Amino acid sequence: MNVDKAGVNEGMMPSREKSVIAPNENLLHSQLTDGHGYWMSDETNQDDKDKNGVPVLERMMEILSSLELQPAGETIRGLSEQLSMPRSTVYRILNTLHAHNVVQRRLDGTYVLGPRLLSLASKVRSEATFDLVAVAQPTMKKLAEATGEANKLSVLDNQAVVVVASFAGQGQYALNPAVGQAFPLHAGAASKMLLAHMDPDAVNRVLAAPLAKYTPRTITDAAKLLSELNRIRKQGWASDRGEHGGSVWAVAAPVTAPSGRVIAALSIPYLAADKENEERDRLRDMVIDSAADISSRIPDI
Repeated sequence: MNVDKAGVNEGMMPSREKSVIAPNENLLHSQLTDGHGYWMSDETNQDDKDKNGVPVLERMMEILSSLELQPAGETIRGLSEQLSMPRSTVYRILNTLHAHNVVQRRLDGTYVLGPRLLSLASKVRSEATFDLVAVAQPTMKKLAEATGEANKLSVLDNQAVVVVASFAGQGQYALNPAVGQAFPLHAGAASKMLLAHMDPDAVNRVLAAPLAKYTPRTITDAAKLLSELNRIRKQGWASDRGEHGGSVWAVAAPVTAPSGRVIAALSIPYLAADKENEERDRLRDMVIDSAADISSRIPDI
């Protein structure tokens, strides 16, 4: 039998060799090896198309969707386990996305969505949500000027709530929501407003899944969240007292199409310590009126 200089038999797979790494690569190495010092490879798991023929682009979208719901970031190992995807495949996809700033890698080895997505969002939103954003912007501008606080317009996007338009406030402690920013369905005023008006079957699926706890005030009990959603539907507005960001409170109102269907949520996020009860009530009334104004000018498409 002929053996080449590398010691590999012709027509045979190369033997698994121990990896040799520099000390500063230990973190990445631990995520890409099998726990015994051997590099993970798709040959030992599955190829870029699995048994069901899942293409790389679909896997890329699965990774981005997972990171969308994990603003704190996730490791290669974590994504691999969550998505039942080979670590080497996750690594290759993340490496490509990182090269284009679609994701960013932090010093602790976790990955988060990158700034390139914001740039892309700014280009496509004029097409994807042109009517809604164009109709809402004048009212949102007036609302920001009248309150001194920022406001944002959010819509459902798969299993998340995404900001499609925002206006910065001019107050000393005003916040500045970013277009393209994603929030979980169960935490936050705008999120709960949209969740409350989803199809009952979709709501039940959300309630049946584990509800992540972002702060001590996040509602993670399904029964309590369902009660909160019922209350929101009855009163016509939603509030958030530090459910997603401990010091950030918010109030939201529904934006409806002529059919009565809720298509977006208009909300005002603000720092809780900067507002007395009377001022919070004023913000609530103003966001309700502004959402109604936007709704009244949405064409019947």
